[in-house]
Amino acid sequence: MTQTNRPPRSEADVRIDLAAAYRLAALNGWDDTIYTHLSASVPGQPGVYLLNEFGLGFDEVSASSLVKVDVAGRVVDGSGRKVNPSGFAIHGAVHAARPEVECVIHLHAPWGVALSMLPKGLQPTSQWAMRLHGRLGRHAYEGLALGSDEQQRLVAALGSLDGLILANHGTLTVGRTVAEAFLLMHILERAVQAQLRAMAATGGAITVADDELAQLTHRQWLGDGSEWDGDAEWPALLRRADRLSPGFRD
Repeated sequence: MTQTNRPPRSEADVRIDLAAAYRLAALNGWDDTIYTHLSASVPGQPGVYLLNEFGLGFDEVSASSLVKVDVAGRVVDGSGRKVNPSGFAIHGAVHAARPEVECVIHLHAPWGVALSMLPKGLQPTSQWAMRLHGRLGRHAYEGLALGSDEQQRLVAALGSLDGLILANHGTLTVGRTVAEAFLLMHILERAVQAQLRAMAATGGAITVADDELAQLTHRQWLGDGSEWDGDAEWPALLRRADRLSPGFRD
């Protein structure tokens, strides 16, 4: 299935997928109380995005509770519900710079935060890591505020890549679908966990694949590009969310 012959996405499709991604993130322990966000663009409404209502835990998000905001994080659906506009600053900048992206995920998940402290970042030490070889940018920590100048630096660091390591802060992935962004974050967290556990067990001595092998593995993982990360896995993950966190479709 190629990009051109994929069925069009509806707002209802995206709402259900995004709510499921929030619930699955909670089940994975990726949440940070009410902070960090997963956002998605609304089909047919350029410049409009779905975001969690501020104050809800990831395990409370449902399709109907998602709030529509503009690129500056202002609520545009007339609901009067609260969002975290400062938390959307990263998401808004990325969505504006990457209109082909449906979903942006930014987390303070424990393994990703630990990785963000390492100068060398993610290394090609596992098959998971090799899926992301050469596909992660790095943005230096500049404090809590994210002004327009920093937004420009952040989107420049991301470029056309799959994600970012936000130094001393966390991780970010993007996807052409919610499923793709979620699976890339899953792969990143698995790769980081494996690397850091190995480093802890050996005092830092780990086996790293050379660049040629890492690039080969990356190409093998992507195949001909017709299947995106998440295409095969997402139905099973939706079933998991239905079993373990029912109500997200509401």
